[in-house]
Amino acid sequence: MVLGALVVSASVGIAVLPPLSPGLVAVPAALLAVYFLLFAVSPLLTDHWLTRSRLVLRQGWYFRVVLPLSDVEDIQLVDHASPGQIPLGIHRPLGRSVLYATGARTGLVSVRLRSPRRFWQSFGLPATEIVFDVRQPTQLIEAIEERRRLLAPVEPDRPDA
Repeated sequence: MVLGALVVSASVGIAVLPPLSPGLVAVPAALLAVYFLLFAVSPLLTDHWLTRSRLVLRQGWYFRVVLPLSDVEDIQLVDHASPGQIPLGIHRPLGRSVLYATGARTGLVSVRLRSPRRFWQSFGLPATEIVFDVRQPTQLIEAIEERRRLLAPVEPDRPDA
């Protein structure tokens, strides 16, 4: 929507203004191209993967988080009555400790963290829960639960702690 408004206003400006030098036209065109690449093409590169001990969430070029599985308190499917409540993109609502990193409103998974973590993508606001979308949410949850069972148990009351 913003990209469309910028393109229309640039087209009207070029049509109404007297002839401009190519340098003056190239700078806004380059900025529009960068904006288009970052916010229109980049989300197509969304990919999440699971290693032995970490969950890596990536949405485009602007969001990448590595979550150790030992920091994950709970993981579950998100089942909302109204899909319109789920924002698209990177969104951290004020007053809630949830970070949305979504490109779709289906196949949503929620990861609750043991302690709040700050994300630069949400201007440094802390979040204790991350909601993201995947193609096969149940398989991802099962794989994470299986890997979490393989982690060494935490013993907070051991003598050398």
